[in-house]
Amino acid sequence: MAYDRFVAICRPLHYGTIMGSRACVKMAAAAWASGFLHALLHTANTFSIPLCQGNTVEQFFCEIPQILKLSCSDSYLREVGLLVITACLGFGCFVFIVLSYVQIFTAVLRIPSEQGRHKAFSMCLPHLAVVSLFISTSFFAYLKPPSISSTAVDLVVAVLYSVVPPAVNPLIYSMRNKELKDALKKLIQWVQRQHQ
Repeated sequence: MAYDRFVAICRPLHYGTIMGSRACVKMAAAAWASGFLHALLHTANTFSIPLCQGNTVEQFFCEIPQILKLSCSDSYLREVGLLVITACLGFGCFVFIVLSYVQIFTAVLRIPSEQGRHKAFSMCLPHLAVVSLFISTSFFAYLKPPSISSTAVDLVVAVLYSVVPPAVNPLIYSMRNKELKDALKKLIQWVQRQHQ
């Protein structure tokens, strides 16, 4: 998405040639392949550890830190290894997104008309909001100090980064639609009148 926005704003006349079907297929394949390899690495590591503290995970889905808590072997090196690989993959994506948006914002700020800048920002900010929500909650989930770790906090944080971004994604992107904005304003005004 960041690269798509970058090409749309910084290279608008070349968008059709740069973002052709071949480029989209390559980017989708790279995203799917890296996600599959990352998941395969986590799955292989999970199946290789002995579990001796039962098989009840205190989450609504099997998450790696929760499974490592059930291990009877010292899982410190496994956890650090997985964290390093995940951090490298995540950091690479994060750097790519940041560099794309730095170039986008540099190009947008050079647009002379305020209407043009507003249009460009309204195209980029929804994606940036969803990515920021996902990254901030997942960083908190995996990098929070053990002193504030509890079952309830872990569950809330897992819901925040796994359920909330995909759930609000359509809402955030649809807020660019004028009719939907008007309907939402009317709904908010109606709710406010009902509470008065």
